[in-house]
Amino acid sequence: MKRLFLLTSLLVLSKFSAQTWATDDQYIQRFAQYAVEEMEKYKIPASITLAQGLLETGGGQSRLAQQGNNHFGIKCKEDWTGKTMKHTDDAPNECFRVYDDPRQSYEDHSIFLATRKYYTNLFNLDMKDYKAWAHGLKKAGYATNPRYASILIGKIERYRLYEFDNTNTQEVLYAVLKMYPDLKDDRSFMAKLEPSKSAKKEPVTVTVPYKQTSYAQQQKRVEKIKTKAESLNSMLVKNHPNEGLKYVVIPEDTNVRFIANKFGVSESKLMKWNELGNTSLKKNDIVFLESKNSTGNTATYKAEAGEDMHDIAQKFGIKLNKLYAKNRMDEGQKPSAGQLIYLIDKKPRN
Repeated sequence: MKRLFLLTSLLVLSKFSAQTWATDDQYIQRFAQYAVEEMEKYKIPASITLAQGLLETGGGQSRLAQQGNNHFGIKCKEDWTGKTMKHTDDAPNECFRVYDDPRQSYEDHSIFLATRKYYTNLFNLDMKDYKAWAHGLKKAGYATNPRYASILIGKIERYRLYEFDNTNTQEVLYAVLKMYPDLKDDRSFMAKLEPSKSAKKEPVTVTVPYKQTSYAQQQKRVEKIKTKAESLNSMLVKNHPNEGLKYVVIPEDTNVRFIANKFGVSESKLMKWNELGNTSLKKNDIVFLESKNSTGNTATYKAEAGEDMHDIAQKFGIKLNKLYAKNRMDEGQKPSAGQLIYLIDKKPRN
C-alpha cells in the first residue's frame, strides 16, 4: 500500500512539474508573435519582451494577466485613463492597468518604454544584445528585484528566446514551429501558419502587373502580392493610450485610398487628421482614424535621431500644429536628437 501511495505521489509530482514547464512553453508559443510585432515597431528585442512577459505573469498564470490582460505589471501611473484593477504587489491594493486583450498590453509595454525618460538610453543599445537590455532595464529601475537582469537572461537562454530577435512578423510562426516541432499536430496553430490551406477565408483580389517571364517566376510574384494584400486586409484597429484614439499601424506599403475604403472614412479626413503631404503610406506608419488631440498623455519626450515633429505627433496622437506651438517652433523646423519635446504644457521661455 505504501509502495502504491509513493508511486501515485511521484506521478502527481511529475505531472505538476511537467505542467509548470509546459506553461512557459505554451506562453512562448502563444505570444512570440506579439513580441516580434513590437520589435519591428519599437525596436525592443523580442527576447526581452517575451522574457519579461514570462517572468511577470508566471507563464501566463498571474492574476493580473488572467483578469486584467496585464502581462508586464504596469501600474496605473498619472497618465492612464483606461480600466484599472487593485492588486497587491510592492504594497497592498495598488492600481494596475487593465487591457481589452493581451496584444494591447504588449503594445502599451512598448509605448511605456519608448516614451519615458528613464528608458531613453536603452534605445541606444544594440537591439540584438539582450544582456545589455536586461541590465539596462534593471539599472533604469524597471524592477526592484536585484537579480532581475540575471533572471531575464536566464529565461532567454533557457528557452532560446534570442532566436526571435532574428526573425520578423512573416516568419515568426515558422520560428516557433522550428522550436516546437510537435506543433505540426496542433490544428489551431497550423491554421495560423497556413491559413490558405487550413481555413476558409474571403478571397483576396490582387492585380499583378504583366511582365514577360517564366510561369514559375510569375507565380512567385503572385504569391508575394497576395501575401501583401492579405496582410493589409488583416489590419486591426487599435486604441491609443492618448484617450483611446482609434488608429492603425500600416503593415505594408499602401495608400490613403485603401485605408479610406477599408475603414469607411473619407480620404480628405484621413489626410487632414494625419497631416499628410501625399497619399502614400509606408510600412509601420501610424494612421489615426479620428482627429488627434491637442495634448499628449505624457509630459515630455526626448526626440530620437532622424525623427521629425510629424513622427512625434503621430507617436503621441497630438495635432502637429499644437505640437509646434507648445515647443515654440516654426512649422517645418526639425528637432535635434535628444531635444526635450513638450507634449502637454508649453515649453518655458529661456
